[in-house]
Amino acid sequence: MSEQISTAGKEASGTSNMKLMSAGALTLATLDGANIEIKDAVGDDNVEIFGLTEEEIAGYYQRGDYHARDFYDQDPRLHAALDMLVNGQIPGIETEGRDIFNSLLTYNDEYFVLADFESYLAANERLDKLYQQPRIWAKKALANIAESGRFSADFTVQRYGREIWHVVAKTPEDDHEA
Repeated sequence: MSEQISTAGKEASGTSNMKLMSAGALTLATLDGANIEIKDAVGDDNVEIFGLTEEEIAGYYQRGDYHARDFYDQDPRLHAALDMLVNGQIPGIETEGRDIFNSLLTYNDEYFVLADFESYLAANERLDKLYQQPRIWAKKALANIAESGRFSADFTVQRYGREIWHVVAKTPEDDHEA
């Protein structure tokens, strides 16, 4: 499984998820960057999407009504997980734990992590259950492998050559035929 958990609309498009896809990994992801391209390539049934959309995040910004503490106060699992960062349950992370805790609650979670928490857990649970069905998991993995070719360097260079540079691909055999 490849977990791509950036906030929708906040991350530059990377390629590590495409490499993992070509190896048969199923993607658990937000709708951000290359994850959108992967979803478009393999279809909704072969990728697990969670979290806020870019439009939902924009709405929070426009309205100014995102309050991370509400998620913390309303979800006992989230509350317990965040408290572990600062209550000594995880030894040796006092400074880092406090920094993370503050970034999420004191400074209102600029990446909307807490809003995505419940959706992430549900998506992860769906994939855990799917993994218990090896034939279905394998079918989805094969679909990912089969559709990953469009993200290869060869395909990309050919497409750029054709659509951007307007050049025709030529092979050494073409020179001998002339």
